[in-house]
Amino acid sequence: GLLSVIQKLKGSPEQELRIVLLGLDNAGKTTLLKRLASEEVSTITPTQGFNIKSVHSHGLKLNVWDIGGQRSIRPYWKKYLGSTDLLIYVIDSADQKRFEETGQELAELTEDESLTGVPLLVFANKQDLVTAAPAAEIAEGLSLHTYRDREWQIQACSALSGEGVQVEMGACRLCRVGRGPKGLHSHLSSLQDGMNWISSQIMNRKK
Repeated sequence: GLLSVIQKLKGSPEQELRIVLLGLDNAGKTTLLKRLASEEVSTITPTQGFNIKSVHSHGLKLNVWDIGGQRSIRPYWKKYLGSTDLLIYVIDSADQKRFEETGQELAELTEDESLTGVPLLVFANKQDLVTAAPAAEIAEGLSLHTYRDREWQIQACSALSGEGVQVEMGACRLCRVGRGPKGLHSHLSSLQDGMNWISSQIMNRKK
C-alpha cells in the first residue's frame, strides 16, 4: 500500500514522522501521549516545557512533541512547528467555558505558514465525563468544516480510560477522507486504514 511506496521512496525500512501535540493546559495531552505510547497514566504532572516520545507502529517511527499549554507557554508554540507532518490538537470536551479560547488558539495555529497543508487531528478528550460535549458539536463550534486547505478529523476519546485511544498511533482511528469538502467522519476505520491515511497525507505533501 501507500506505506510501502513511502518506504521505497525514502530508501529506508522505517519512515520517521514529526507530530506536534498541542492544546490548552489540562486538556489531557500528556495522558493521551502516554496512552499512545502504552505507558502508565495513573500519575500525570502538568507539562511545563515539552515532552518527546517515539512510538513505533507499522514501519513508522512517530516522534511526538507534547508542548505545555499554559498561557505563558503558548506564544512559543510556533517555534516547534517546523517540519511538522501531523498536528494533533487536544480539547477538554467537558470544559465548555474554554471552548472559545481553545478555538482561537487552534485558528491561529492553522494560519501559521509552517502548518500550511498539514493534516489536523482533533481529539475531543474527556468523553467519560457527563458534562462532555459530543465530538460533532465541538467540530461545529470550531468551524472545522470551513478548513478547505487541509485534511482534518475529529475523534472522541477518553485518554484516562483509554476509550477511543488504543495502543500505538494507529489507534487514532483516522478515516480516509474522500473527494469533496472536508468533513466529520463518524464511522471508525481499522488500525491499518488510520496508518494509511497518515502515510498518504505525508506522501502528498512531499510531492
